[in-house]
Amino acid sequence: MADIFDKFRLDGQTAVVTGGAGLLGKEFCRTLAQAGAAVVVADFHGAAAKLVADNLTQSGYKALAFTVDVTDPASTRDMADAAVAAFGRLDVLVCSAGLDPKFDQQNLSAQACNAFEDYPLSAWQQALDVNLTGMFLSTQAAVKPMLAQEHGVIITICSTYGLVGPDQRLYERPGQPQMYKPVYYSVSKAGVMGLTRYLATYYAGKNIRVNALSPGGVYNNHDETFTKNYSYRTVMGRMADKDEMNGAILFLASDASSYMTGNNVVVDGGWTVW
Repeated sequence: MADIFDKFRLDGQTAVVTGGAGLLGKEFCRTLAQAGAAVVVADFHGAAAKLVADNLTQSGYKALAFTVDVTDPASTRDMADAAVAAFGRLDVLVCSAGLDPKFDQQNLSAQACNAFEDYPLSAWQQALDVNLTGMFLSTQAAVKPMLAQEHGVIITICSTYGLVGPDQRLYERPGQPQMYKPVYYSVSKAGVMGLTRYLATYYAGKNIRVNALSPGGVYNNHDETFTKNYSYRTVMGRMADKDEMNGAILFLASDASSYMTGNNVVVDGGWTVW
């Protein structure tokens, strides 16, 4: 029987992380690289992706930056082709690209116009294009080499707000207009779970596993009011640190989760327990 720690290794494998230059995406890239995978840091912001990839290569890991538009079928196909051309295979896809309205100090004022009654159709469509269609297209492209090599792992990034409704009280500010977590976020993240389950059953018997990771709120310079209110709402009494999803992402990417597909790992500090 193999050593349990060997099951977490990804030596000889290639992982693609969309949204790889994001807050969690960077963490996922480094975690997978540390486990032995060659990593393609794929992001709409090419310069940011290159910075992440350069930092990994300077640390002795195999990494490649790729500028991708996940809403463009040709771009996602090129992403998968680049991974195979550079490293010979594609074993793991982490779909971390997505639009998420930020309630940190810098972006607070931009969230005052998210009321459902007047929410712009264009904003709704753009968000669904990125959060759902982008995941659909990225998976379509990446799964083809996985089928050819008869091995693959797909990890979709969901959210607690794809499982339960947002607590809009978190976004109240005394003396200020009401702010809201917008409708597209919950709807698109709920769709992620539907896509995850569909893909898991569709690829039954193909040695391709598909699971979701649902993070809770991750601290990213949020203002004191939001941080306090969010922390009060969790069982653990705090927001997550940005590296606290890394154990879950490695578990899902590796053979440590070899008997798991179509499921969801929730790392939310107990948010959804109440």
